[in-house]
Amino acid sequence: MTYRVVQWGTGNVGRHALAGVIAHPDLELTGVWVSGPAKEGMDAGRLAGLDRSVGVTATNDAETLLASRPDCVVYCSMTDNRLFEAVQDLQRILAAGVNVVACAPVFFQYPYGVLPDELLKPVQEAAARGNSSLWVNGIDPGFANDLLPLALAGTCLRIDQVRCLEIVDYASYGNREVMFDIMGFGKPVDDIPMLLQPGVLSLAWGGVVRQLAAGIGVTLDAVTETYERVPAPASFDIATGHVAEGTAAALRFEVRGMVGDVPVTVLEHVTRLRPDLCPDWPQPAHTEGSYRVEITGEPSYVMDLVASSRNGDHNYATLVATGMRIVNAVPAVIAAPPGILTALDLPLITAPADRPTG
Repeated sequence: MTYRVVQWGTGNVGRHALAGVIAHPDLELTGVWVSGPAKEGMDAGRLAGLDRSVGVTATNDAETLLASRPDCVVYCSMTDNRLFEAVQDLQRILAAGVNVVACAPVFFQYPYGVLPDELLKPVQEAAARGNSSLWVNGIDPGFANDLLPLALAGTCLRIDQVRCLEIVDYASYGNREVMFDIMGFGKPVDDIPMLLQPGVLSLAWGGVVRQLAAGIGVTLDAVTETYERVPAPASFDIATGHVAEGTAAALRFEVRGMVGDVPVTVLEHVTRLRPDLCPDWPQPAHTEGSYRVEITGEPSYVMDLVASSRNGDHNYATLVATGMRIVNAVPAVIAAPPGILTALDLPLITAPADRPTG
């Protein structure tokens, strides 16, 4: 069966998702939504970085795209700086009777106990009106801290703690707004960026620790957060700009799911802009970075996931992985009951073996 798909957004993740839709043997690309005039009218193949046209041109006419009644929208719009607008986008698409797979807003990965009713209920109601489903996932939040740890947990006699880590060098990450404005790199360490405002870490990654707890049958008493920032010992440049000596160059944070005073499920990020920074912090399995799952129990596990690509570095590879995680889930999400779905609701997602290349 072939499913009709609209790609929504063609940025860092969206262009890879678009290439994935074009290549997928069970998906038919019927439209592409772009946010501004610079890309409007461009062929989807070019926007996806392919060396060919595919006969579908981009538009910013959302009404026409939704009126065509696609089976699913692959939603990859920038949301970090427009959360409320993004939630309204999702409501609009779902209410129109169109399923959605998305890489953000990340708090919908597992929104229960994370989102207040005023944010959660309108999306649930829109899905009910449209008889449609929403699934948000990627690599982190996503399979690096839902699929992988829960698969390992299925082999344990006893689990004391599940800890998921991202240990990555972000120097090549190509979004200046995320790096400088949202994460606060290159800014004075006493200036608190958006990501580190009280409650934001728990809003973004609280769903990770809550979903892990639900997956192993634990009821959390609280979710807490903590962070540490370290200044650059000297000035240096990264892909998106200049990091001056004394400004923020490394960040470590934890979001902890607590039972009493014991952290049972933990999401930890260790983010450096140079590999020599903070040598006492956890080190990756590869010089560029890795995703790690640590289970303390019987048996205990440590598992590292290292992403690579012949077309780019680790950051490029994880952008591809994020896009394909949701694209490959389109058939399963269409088949699922209406509502907000989590990784606990879907079958194992794999890639079709017969997709074309190029």
